[in-house]
Amino acid sequence: MTKRVFSAFKPTGRLTLGNYLGAILPAVRLQDEADCVYAVADLHALTIRHDPGRLRARTREAATLLLACGLDRSGVYVQSRVPAHTELAYLLESTAHYGEMHRMIQFKEKSAGREEVRLSLLTYPALMAADILLHRADLVPVGEDQRQHVELTRDLALRFNHLYGETFTVPEAVHPRLAARVMDLAEPTAKMGKSEGSDAGTVHLLDEPADVRRKIMRAVTDSGTEVRHDPAAKPGVSNLLTLLAACTGRPVESFSYASYGALKKDAAEAVTETLAPVRRRFDALSADPAELDRLLERHAARAAERAGEVMTAARRAIGLT
Repeated sequence: MTKRVFSAFKPTGRLTLGNYLGAILPAVRLQDEADCVYAVADLHALTIRHDPGRLRARTREAATLLLACGLDRSGVYVQSRVPAHTELAYLLESTAHYGEMHRMIQFKEKSAGREEVRLSLLTYPALMAADILLHRADLVPVGEDQRQHVELTRDLALRFNHLYGETFTVPEAVHPRLAARVMDLAEPTAKMGKSEGSDAGTVHLLDEPADVRRKIMRAVTDSGTEVRHDPAAKPGVSNLLTLLAACTGRPVESFSYASYGALKKDAAEAVTETLAPVRRRFDALSADPAELDRLLERHAARAAERAGEVMTAARRAIGLT
């Protein structure tokens, strides 16, 4: 039986090369063996102060990029276009306990030292659980920083099923195969991220090719001259080798270089070649905004239809119908 996979991308920043190689590309490959659903989680971006216009622009850009990257065979949609997400989130808030929400690592980290903390920052793991359970997902590809949220989702699904009857599929967290962990080019001990990374060390998917080459050619390397893959002793060089391996599909051990400059040049060319078709497809999709709107609406309607079946069962189980 085909497994169903769900994953979401939060539009809190512009998608990066790290997102592409670490999460999007494995998701594209996964479409060959699973029933996949992907969302742009714009509701999750409301947990911190934000600019509404920027959120709209980033959400549309992210959705277009996911399609351009090859997720057009899946149901890519914008989360807020499917109201069942927020309805189920409240049912799960009514199943969750304050203590388990307050213990979430991301809540502790993001609320520490702040005078103003939005309530949604505390409760959004229930929304994340709703995202997953709405689609009866069997598998949820996540990084280590999100495993706790999937564990909470499992706990809530099991608790709801125990209290009210079998309703939800209990999902499993999985680490995508062939996922590259890409580090910041300027700070190679830190992960390349949408919102946390440095501008000089972050390659965005829509960066101009000249900017991509410049950032890679200026990447921080390490002391000495030996080129070898050793993330602990040589994080800068190792990051460049990881990029080259991920973009070419070759094992990292297969590369041999006599200088950092030669490595940087090949890495820059490999990255620009990898991103070129993504940019072309993005431009093509953006050139016809009406058709793009229809495509996203069609995917949202399909997601709403699936979610409706789950919500009918959840309402009945909990006593609302």
